[in-house]
Amino acid sequence: MTTANIALQIFTDMDAVEAQWRTLEERADCTVFQLFDWQMEWYRHIGSKEKLIPVIVLGLDDTGVAVFILPLAIERHGLIRRLVWFGSELCDYNSPILAINFSDHVKYGQFGCLWKDIIRAIQDYPRLRFDAVEFYNMPSVVGSQPNPFLDLPALVANCAGHVATLPEANWDRFYASKFSNSTLHTHRKKAKNLAKQGGGAIRFVDVQDQAEIECTIAKLIEQKRSSFARMGVHDRFARPGFREFYLAIVANPRLREVIHVTRLDVDGIPVATGLGLKFNSSYSLVMSSYQDEFAKYSPGRQHIQEMIQYAIRQKMQKFDFTVGDEPYKLAWSDINLRLFCHFDGRTLLGCIVISVQIAIHYGYAWYNQTSLLKPPLRQVLRKTRQSLHRMFL
Repeated sequence: MTTANIALQIFTDMDAVEAQWRTLEERADCTVFQLFDWQMEWYRHIGSKEKLIPVIVLGLDDTGVAVFILPLAIERHGLIRRLVWFGSELCDYNSPILAINFSDHVKYGQFGCLWKDIIRAIQDYPRLRFDAVEFYNMPSVVGSQPNPFLDLPALVANCAGHVATLPEANWDRFYASKFSNSTLHTHRKKAKNLAKQGGGAIRFVDVQDQAEIECTIAKLIEQKRSSFARMGVHDRFARPGFREFYLAIVANPRLREVIHVTRLDVDGIPVATGLGLKFNSSYSLVMSSYQDEFAKYSPGRQHIQEMIQYAIRQKMQKFDFTVGDEPYKLAWSDINLRLFCHFDGRTLLGCIVISVQIAIHYGYAWYNQTSLLKPPLRQVLRKTRQSLHRMFL
């Protein structure tokens, strides 16, 4: 038994904890990204190929009932072994899974002591020892409960989530409240011009047929890769397993009620595509893109408008644009969801790496707040991070 009368169990086999995970998530506070099937598909297609070790921490009360699950993992790159959130690179929000009565078992201010017990329990296994803890994109609340990880030393992340509170009805009034009259006029003009490309018809498609869902996701990935190339940014779909992960989640029958695939068609051409998640009265936009040759008509924006209207019709309370500070997210959102990071060095090498990571973190924070020397600073920070990765990661 540990601090706060919680018994800890550590699992490195996802299958061994599946039943308890599924039982807890049915009545727990968590984000959509902590659902077992999302995390398991990530492990099958990406994590296992990268030799990641699952570290699933299960906390039980004195009757053996699960109070929380921490989906963690050990990543090894070069000389460094890091404790991270499981599947974090494809989770916009990283958090524990908390029983709805979690606070009855772990009182305010107790989690810091419990976390020390958790660290010791993990490090008791020689193959699970690590040099550093790196936790990113943690929300301040998990469902209706405060995130206990904010009891630990935390830094405000350099990006945020953005959420629009949806009305019960009256799309037109909601839409008009977000933009000026001149902007609304421009939107309508572009919509008309886009419709002309297909004989006057734009069709929003709520894709239901499984074969059509998989075809639409394949098209979305194609469009996304094209946009990465156009912007000159890293193409994550070039990494092994990423394409397979997205095809797997839309084919997983247990995620059928969560996954939502849509597109905007003009004369049968999918000019925009999107993947959303429906969970706990919130619609989360995970990924969207558009066909390059229609860019001047803003099909991506028009598609997002249709997705928001869909969410309103489905009585969703929030539309979550997820992580990223793109201008279109700021235009729609009324909630700025601050996210947090926690860094901790556990060995000398880990402390060195964490010190550099924190310095880079503050450098980016300063960069985001000032217009002075932006291009040179970006270059310095990029080179510093690349050097760190070559040395240690």
